[in-house]
Amino acid sequence: MTTSNPDIQPAVQHHVQVAIAGAGPVGLMMANYLGQMGVEVLVVEKLDKLIDYPRAIGIDDEALRTMQSVGLVDNVLPHTTPWHAMRFLTPKGRCFADIQPMTDEFGWSRRNAFIQPQVDEVMYQGLSRFPNVRCLFSRELEAFTQKGDTVTINLKGPEGERETVQANWLVACDGGASFIRRTLNVPFEGKTAPNQWIVIDIANDPLATPHIYLCCDPVRPYVSAALPHGVRRFEFMVMPGETEAQLSEPENMRRLLSQVLPDPDNVELIRQRVYTHNARIAERFRIDRVLLAGDAAHIMPVWQGQGYNSGMRDAFNLAWKLAMVVNGKAGETLLDTYQQERRDHAKAMIDLSVTAGNVLAPAKRWHGTVRDGISWLLNYIPPVKRYFLEMRFKPMPQYREGALLLEANAKNSPVGKMFIQPKVTRENGEVVLLDEVIGPKFAVIAWGCNPLWGMSDSQIAQWRALGTCFIQVVPDVQIRTPQDNFTGVIRLGDSQNRLKTWFAAQNASLVVVRPDRFVAALAIPQTLNTTLDQLAQAMALTPATSGLAEEKVA
Repeated sequence: MTTSNPDIQPAVQHHVQVAIAGAGPVGLMMANYLGQMGVEVLVVEKLDKLIDYPRAIGIDDEALRTMQSVGLVDNVLPHTTPWHAMRFLTPKGRCFADIQPMTDEFGWSRRNAFIQPQVDEVMYQGLSRFPNVRCLFSRELEAFTQKGDTVTINLKGPEGERETVQANWLVACDGGASFIRRTLNVPFEGKTAPNQWIVIDIANDPLATPHIYLCCDPVRPYVSAALPHGVRRFEFMVMPGETEAQLSEPENMRRLLSQVLPDPDNVELIRQRVYTHNARIAERFRIDRVLLAGDAAHIMPVWQGQGYNSGMRDAFNLAWKLAMVVNGKAGETLLDTYQQERRDHAKAMIDLSVTAGNVLAPAKRWHGTVRDGISWLLNYIPPVKRYFLEMRFKPMPQYREGALLLEANAKNSPVGKMFIQPKVTRENGEVVLLDEVIGPKFAVIAWGCNPLWGMSDSQIAQWRALGTCFIQVVPDVQIRTPQDNFTGVIRLGDSQNRLKTWFAAQNASLVVVRPDRFVAALAIPQTLNTTLDQLAQAMALTPATSGLAEEKVA
């Protein structure tokens, strides 16, 4: 399929395995993961530098786990505020919903405040670790062509010069107005919210109260959020007839801030911007050798802080699969599972964000009165209170088809869900989070038994070729018993008793964990052999690594 051809013949050529359009958070994360897997990557960005104005302000535990997978979480954490509560207020200031998620089953605080440009910069600097990754700024993508196993991309440089990129795959991370998605005529289903919001960021926080507050005022709803490094964000709904230019005038800015500050003149303004809240999702996430990710694939209102985090989920889900395909370890059909797994959950997060927006700014004033009364009553019912405090209303990713092996009639199976990340004890006594042991690849984790016992020699070779980490978990008190060691198996102590509790809830003692930390399959030692063969087919492992072809030849 050909899009268009520029009149001027490009003079400079780049040849890479994966081209990424857009140096936003999703593109940068994709480049970091692919870079550590040895993939040749070129990131092209239309702007002359990373965006420096604050956008997203909430990063969740799943996104931090993604940062951990590329070795950057220690550099990201100083730019976050963990255990960030979200409080919904009535116009009179009464808190009718207090969301304080205190769970850490994935290894990190469930909800965190952060400043996006600083975290984006961490990811950008992380690319310097990989000689196989390059980033070109001030490059406008003018056209692209797909033919056979190549995507040809035409760029215009800062001085009007032309360049061409030949890549095996193109990942579109070029935002909600994606040129690539529009050129491919992929429908972007959904709607644009009828209202806009002005965002005001202030240095040297004049309130300095922790957490985030959403005031559900029917006259003009607003948000007040404490951010790291002494930054305060206010967001006010733009009323009909108002413009960004009008609201930015000093007297109007003072009028807005007087709602939330006793002295609106004594502030250090960083910047203000007007945003429109959209809710849209692409009909398809893959078009031959082009894949859509992040805002190019879906955009959502900000009220649950899931736009950024949904993009990180896209990046983690797609990056390991793309690395497998590029490195010849899986067939191209593995990439079809990206849309199978991500689209439905992205849609669920859009719906949640829209609902939260309706709670904050109901269409009619009497809706707000009913909401306040019901919420006041429900807040005193313990199960309901826990439902909000633990953020159980947040739809967790749960894949029912794709690169996994779901057991028949397994309604409550953990397959397709993210695996927990507790602290574990190494044999040398060091206590670390589980992912620090696994690294960025697969893991076969066994409770108490040898994870290799049920595997054939060809299967062991197959999964070792994928970089799989084989782990035996034992009670912490058994970790220093050397006679239980098995060659090629890492022994870990269950420091927090969470792994034993997890396995006790299943009818299985072995779990196959994907590089994105989702459970791919469950087994017991006697069924592991068959399970791994079926999983190899589900993930389209190539004959060179599947072990199945070797057995047929034999």
